[in-house]
Amino acid sequence: MASAGGDWKDMYYAAERGDLHCVLYHLSEGVDVDYQHPEAMVSALVISCMQGHTEVARALLAHGADPNLPAELGQLTPLQAARQHGDVALQSLLQDFGAQEQPSPHRRFWERWLSV
Repeated sequence: MASAGGDWKDMYYAAERGDLHCVLYHLSEGVDVDYQHPEAMVSALVISCMQGHTEVARALLAHGADPNLPAELGQLTPLQAARQHGDVALQSLLQDFGAQEQPSPHRRFWERWLSV
């Protein structure tokens, strides 16, 4: 979520619009790179891939974003989002960071919160 000056919601929307400097600011302030927007149920990496923002995706991956973490709603992975956008370079970038065709199942957000 947020720390001193970071704001997960602003980082999410910055990733969606391709604002690399804003994303980097929030990452430097300690925002969780894999946090999923609680209304959209999508991470900044997935939304940046859906919009074709390769440099934002690269920055998120460089800061430790999980290239296989699916959206909570619909289970869309970053690699699938890049494919839907038709961006071959972005698909290659994700695979360079370990994105898999069939990633291992992830625990749902409520399972992570409740340690089920």
